[in-house]
Amino acid sequence: MADRIVLTGLRCYGYHGVFPEEKREGQEFLVDVTCWADLRPAAESDDLSLTLNYAELAELAHQVLTGPPRDLIETVAAEVAERAMAQFPLLHAVEVTVHKPQAPIPLNFGDVAVVARRSRKNMGSARD
Repeated sequence: MADRIVLTGLRCYGYHGVFPEEKREGQEFLVDVTCWADLRPAAESDDLSLTLNYAELAELAHQVLTGPPRDLIETVAAEVAERAMAQFPLLHAVEVTVHKPQAPIPLNFGDVAVVARRSRKNMGSARD
């Protein structure tokens, strides 16, 4: 069982979507990131270098969400997850939820979200 670091509700303005107006006008997206890792060494030593710096995690997610336009939020979520796994070697797994609350749906709805999960085990790493 691993510990978790959770970042929720990071607001980013991006230009993702399949419709031209989405790429032209953009919209607000929200992202949640849950990271699983063994945080005992950091907790025992009170040493930031032994944990995941959540400011760096937020910056990584922000860069992807505000970066090059993608058609699908599936692509955006996967990119955040894969970059997090590459940047933070102590992660066992990461789950990224990208919310698109102003998705072009002609009905009354609360949210649309896509969740991408990546883990060392599924990536074929020798660590798991």
